[in-house]
Amino acid sequence: MAATNLPNSVPNGWPGRLDDPSVLTGSDILNGLKRFNPLNGFKYQLDPFLLPDSGVSGRVRAKLQNSRPESSKPSPAPVNYPFPFFFQLLTEAVHRTIINFFVFAPSFFDMASFSSIFAVRNLLVLSVALNATLLLRLLHEGGNGALAGFFPDMPKNGAEQEAHLSQGTRLSITDFSASSFFASTAEKSEERVINLDHGDPTMYETFWRRMGDRTTIVISGWQTMSYFSDIGNLCWFLEPEFAQQIIRLHKVVGNAVTENRHIVVGTGSSQLFQAALYALSPMDATDPISVVSAAPYYSSYPLITDCLKSGLHKWAGDARCFNKSGPYIELITSPNNPDGFVRHSVVNQSEGMLVHDLAYYWPQYTPITSPADYELMLFTVSKCTGHAGTRIGWALVKDEQVARKMVKFIELSTIGVSKDSQLRAAQVLKVASDSCESHEESGSFFDYSYQLMAKRWKQLTEAVQQPGLFSMPDIPPQFCSFYKKIFKPQPAFAWVKCEGEIHDCEGFFRENKILVRSGKHFGDSPKLVRINMLDREQIFEAFVRRIQMIQM
Repeated sequence: MAATNLPNSVPNGWPGRLDDPSVLTGSDILNGLKRFNPLNGFKYQLDPFLLPDSGVSGRVRAKLQNSRPESSKPSPAPVNYPFPFFFQLLTEAVHRTIINFFVFAPSFFDMASFSSIFAVRNLLVLSVALNATLLLRLLHEGGNGALAGFFPDMPKNGAEQEAHLSQGTRLSITDFSASSFFASTAEKSEERVINLDHGDPTMYETFWRRMGDRTTIVISGWQTMSYFSDIGNLCWFLEPEFAQQIIRLHKVVGNAVTENRHIVVGTGSSQLFQAALYALSPMDATDPISVVSAAPYYSSYPLITDCLKSGLHKWAGDARCFNKSGPYIELITSPNNPDGFVRHSVVNQSEGMLVHDLAYYWPQYTPITSPADYELMLFTVSKCTGHAGTRIGWALVKDEQVARKMVKFIELSTIGVSKDSQLRAAQVLKVASDSCESHEESGSFFDYSYQLMAKRWKQLTEAVQQPGLFSMPDIPPQFCSFYKKIFKPQPAFAWVKCEGEIHDCEGFFRENKILVRSGKHFGDSPKLVRINMLDREQIFEAFVRRIQMIQM
């Protein structure tokens, strides 16, 4: 293609070539590909209008505008992966060539020669160019998966998760846990540190990936702006939809009574635990009320109880050793964290007030024997569905005054609870309930979770079956009203004891590059450790292999 001289009158606003005012040639495209920087954000605006001075009716002016913000304004950060560099340059070059052709061709040729340009071959080439650029754009807008075959170095699922916020907008979330564990392919597996100290429930990611957009919600910028959700409700910051889905899920599973209960939402069950202590503590007492729990107890109970050095309540240790007269608060975690046993009150004094933490009373962890019916019950989405990062829990409270004081505590500490998180949690609970009621071939959320937990407990039990080094408690089976069968509990944590001459079990695991939590944090022996059973599949598989290697 030979370069052509420009007409005497160039349409206003047409910048010509990328570097000087002349029409694009074939070599210009190649040179332009080397120079053009797509971060400048060039774009086309095709504005049909009449050019009375040229005498050409319906001429299309092609204006190439630089959409980069003024130098005083920072360029916006790219969202998700940018359009692949080469494809973006190619798209821009092809578009500019086509626009040059239609703007200037009528001025360069007479009508006879111009009509000959529209031969079948030329139209075919033009069609291929247009369709190629359109296909590339569709591949880009269709998501990274469509381009993975062209760009094998792009991150795959597991290295990055995409949460759809609205049409055309994506939020990129780096998965630090998985990426840090599998970051170096050269590093030997036996040299990697496996962190199972925390109860991070990332095991559930696989199921929720399968659900696709069923749990996706879109919240516009003008929504959820007010502090208030339902001013007519005792818990005025509780989203009605979330309350509805809580009641529905408990009825589907049959694990808690919701009738004649006040629902109080909190930022995770930790805040609700603090709110319960505040609500149950006498305000006019001369001494702080004692707070107890039977060992082994949840390791955060002592820390949360005493973190503010409150004059209202004070940690008093193992409930089995408590013999002080007067009011007290007993914390009952059932199934228990860390050992998985079903728990009941052990103090049994007349002035005691009970808080039942039922975070693990779901059918993937333990048989549902009957609906829990207690004065104050705590639940959380963290262990129910695995959405720990949403930071949402709820309390079912029978006494209205206790519920009001819990609401007051949350009002004073955080002025309510995130409405966005509540709406997301409501959608998650809805999908979980739907999966149980729709009888899909893929199974319900609890079916998936139960089978995965059963598989993991089988793997761990076989890995530690060699006598003499490790032992675990044997929890008796019970009948589950949800599954209509008898099975043994399969807790969210393994409570492992180091036998023989190993007195610091946590230290022993650390020497083998496995991070666990010592029994001393749970009011028990350092020969015991708690191990998270809810991590991602790759990490759990690596843990099982490490346990097998230790015993060889």
